[in-house]
Amino acid sequence: MNTLIAIIGLGVLCLLFEIFEARKAIIPVTVIGLLAIFGLNMTDFNNPQSYYNNMIIVSKFSAAFSGLFIILTIFLVTLGHKFYQHNQSKISDFIAIKIFLLAGAVAMVSFGNLAMYFLGIEVLSIALYILASSNRLSIKSNEAGLKYFLMGSFASGIILFGICLIYGAMGSFDVIEISELSRSAELPVWFPIGIVLVFIGMLFKIAAVPFHFWAPDVYEGSPALTTALMSTLAKVVAIATLYKLVTIMNADLSGNFQMMIVIVSMASMTVGNIMALRQVNVKRMLAFSGISHAGFMLMTLVSTANAAGTLLYYTSAYALAGIAAFSVILYVCKNNENEDITNFHGLGKTNPLLAAILTAALLSMAGIPIFSGFFAKLFLFNQTIQAGFIALVIVAIINSIISVGYYFKLILAMYTKEPNETRTATPAVIYIVAVVSIVLNIALGLFPSVVMDLLA
Repeated sequence: MNTLIAIIGLGVLCLLFEIFEARKAIIPVTVIGLLAIFGLNMTDFNNPQSYYNNMIIVSKFSAAFSGLFIILTIFLVTLGHKFYQHNQSKISDFIAIKIFLLAGAVAMVSFGNLAMYFLGIEVLSIALYILASSNRLSIKSNEAGLKYFLMGSFASGIILFGICLIYGAMGSFDVIEISELSRSAELPVWFPIGIVLVFIGMLFKIAAVPFHFWAPDVYEGSPALTTALMSTLAKVVAIATLYKLVTIMNADLSGNFQMMIVIVSMASMTVGNIMALRQVNVKRMLAFSGISHAGFMLMTLVSTANAAGTLLYYTSAYALAGIAAFSVILYVCKNNENEDITNFHGLGKTNPLLAAILTAALLSMAGIPIFSGFFAKLFLFNQTIQAGFIALVIVAIINSIISVGYYFKLILAMYTKEPNETRTATPAVIYIVAVVSIVLNIALGLFPSVVMDLLA
C-alpha cells in the first residue's frame, strides 16, 4: 500500500514541477523517486499485509511484479528525455501519465477486491489511450488512439459484465471470499460464465488470438516510446493480472476451460509468428512477436509447480529484451512515422554497439543461449511437459524455430546491407538504457535462480 501511495505522490509531484517551471528536473527527480519506491516495495516482499478491508493485498507475488514494473518504468522514463525534447512544454504531462499508469499496474497485481482490480485496469487503460494518440499532428497516432480506445472500451465492458456475474453468483467482490466459496460443490452457473468473460477481456489486454487485431495497427500508429511501453510494461501487467485472477479465484483448470487456454496459446504463437514473417515495418513485426510471446506466457496457466516464478522470469526476460530493442529503434527511426527495416541497413557498420545490442535483444526473444529468453522458454517447456501438455510444447518449439526467421531478417539487414543514410550522434541515454537492459537480460540468463527463487 505504501508503494502505491508513493507512486501516486510522485505523479502529482511531476505535475507540480510544470507549475513551477522546473521541467529539466522532472526526469532526474522521477528516476530517483522510482529508485526509492523500488526500495520501499522490496521491504514489503517478506511482509504480506492487507489494507482497507482487503481492497489491497501485499504479497510476494505483488511485490515481485511491482518491482519489475518499477524497473521498466525507470527505463521508459529515462528514454523520454530525448524523445520529448522537441516538445518540452508537455514533458511533465507525459511523465506524470506514465507514473499514474504505473500506479494502475501495481493496483492490478495487488488487488484483493474486484472493484480495485477494475479500477487498476481503467487507470492503466486510460493512460494508454492518451499516450497512443499523444502525437496529435499525426493521423496514424490519432487513428491508433481512437482504435485502441474503442476496442479497449468494449473489452473493459466485457470484464465488468464478468465481474457483475461473479458478484451475482457469490454475493461479494472480495477475492478471498470468492476463493473460499468457489470450493463449494454446487457453484451457481453465473460464476464460470463470469470467469470466462473476465478471461476474454484479459485476452484482449495481452493481445492474444483471436483478440489481437488491434495490436499491429495501434503499435504502428503510436509514438515509438508508447509502443515500447505497450509491448513491455502493459503486456507484462496484463499477463501477471490474468495469472493472479485464474489462481486466486480457483478457476477450474480442467476440462473445457483448460482446453480453451491451450487452444488460445497455440493459436497466438502460430498466428503471431506467421504474420510477423510478412512484415517490413519493425513495430508491426514486434507487435506480432508480442502476440506470439503472449501465447508462450499463457502456458503458465496450465503448468504446475512454481508457475508464478516461471512467469516472473519469462516476463522479465521478455521485457528487458524489448526495452533494449526499442532503445535502438528510437535512435534509428528518430520518432518518424517510417520504421521500415530498410532504415536499419548498415547499422552494424555505422554504430556497431547499438547493432550488437539489438541483435542480442532479438536473439533473446528468439530463445537463443546465453540470453535469458532461452532459459525462460526452457523452464516453461519443462513445467508444461510435467503438466502433461506435450503437444503444446511441440507447437511452442516449432514456433520458436519459426520466429528465428523474422528476427534474423532484421539482423541480416544490419550486417549485410549498405547504409542508406548518415547516422547522427547517439544520445547518451540511449546507450545507457540499451546497455543496462541487455546486461540485465544476460545476467538473468547466467543467474536465473535470482528471479526464479523469489516466488518459489
